[in-house]
Amino acid sequence: MNTFAPVEQVLRSAAPHALLDVVTTALAARYGARAVGLRLADHLMRSLQAVEGVPGATVPVPLYGSPQGRAFGSQEPYATEAGDADVEVHLPVTIRGDRLGVLTVLMGSGSYTEEARAELLHLCEALGHEVLVAERDTDLYVLARRAARLTLAAELQWQLLPGCSCTRSEFSLGAHLEPAYAIFGDNYDWSACADHLTLTVTNGMGEGIEAALLTNLAVNALRNARRAGLGLVGQASLADQAVYAQYQGRAHVSVLLLRFDLHTGEVEALDAGSPRLLRLRGRAVDTVSFDAQQPLGRFEGTVYETERFSVRSGDRLLFGSDGVYDVPSPAGERYGDRALARSLVANSLLPPSQVPDAVLRELAGHHGDEPLDDDALVVCLDWYGRSGRG
Repeated sequence: MNTFAPVEQVLRSAAPHALLDVVTTALAARYGARAVGLRLADHLMRSLQAVEGVPGATVPVPLYGSPQGRAFGSQEPYATEAGDADVEVHLPVTIRGDRLGVLTVLMGSGSYTEEARAELLHLCEALGHEVLVAERDTDLYVLARRAARLTLAAELQWQLLPGCSCTRSEFSLGAHLEPAYAIFGDNYDWSACADHLTLTVTNGMGEGIEAALLTNLAVNALRNARRAGLGLVGQASLADQAVYAQYQGRAHVSVLLLRFDLHTGEVEALDAGSPRLLRLRGRAVDTVSFDAQQPLGRFEGTVYETERFSVRSGDRLLFGSDGVYDVPSPAGERYGDRALARSLVANSLLPPSQVPDAVLRELAGHHGDEPLDDDALVVCLDWYGRSGRG
């Protein structure tokens, strides 16, 4: 029996800014909870920010080395003692693999049973769904994700992204962008239906707002074509025409388009000057290469062609922009020459949602003390297939 079914109905009808109040009232009535708090992960994936009326009034909690961060990272509830008879329970708030944040509940230790644990997790899922819906009508949750102000270019890019991670029985995806608060040209997009997953990794040339506007045009043109039922060639051609019509060849967009068959693992690919792809199969890393074609918008009327390859259950694919591959060490070695492959193997036990952030942290260490001077985008895909994890 779903004890919180009436609460879910109240959540659906509550004012967008009042979701946490509804949950707090319900948990106080059900478990005698004395305090309830919601924290969301910031764009940089370094801290958990409190959802509150005045953004930044409460000190953020680090994502690494805190009880809340442990629940977020493991995606399992984590309880700590809070006095003689109380327990503070930290629960992940995650929707279809997209890790939003952590709900913390202060309650009597005797009330935290296995049944309560299951009920709290169910309530977190309902809360997460409503937070995503509420973001259409309030900035409360959007602001909670910001540890610093976004540049205008970054604002455009974050509004364009589908999420940070996605999980289905056939695959699991994770992605991350840096500098998170000042990105401009790199982007990714995905869409899954009953039979196919379409994944797009994009790199618009230039800097600042010009790069962000260019990428927005290209990504929305690709989406428009995809939603009109066009295949990869049609998507690339329409986006190519849109970019060329606007910029007349002065600016272009590199893109890698992939369409995965969820039944067979067959992949249709179109490489238009794209970000690059590594595959981890077992403990072996190899580069998946494609025939290079012109970036979108460079010339008028470019004709595109697709290629095919296949993925097996257990494969891990890692996509990186040139802001990852081309970053030099103090000694001049590019990160993509050897270090990226080593990082892919070293982080093989992490879930895809955590791999991009781990790779980008290692990238910063590879580069040294100087800040990165280009966008860095990493997307990680684990493939299970219909006969894989199930």
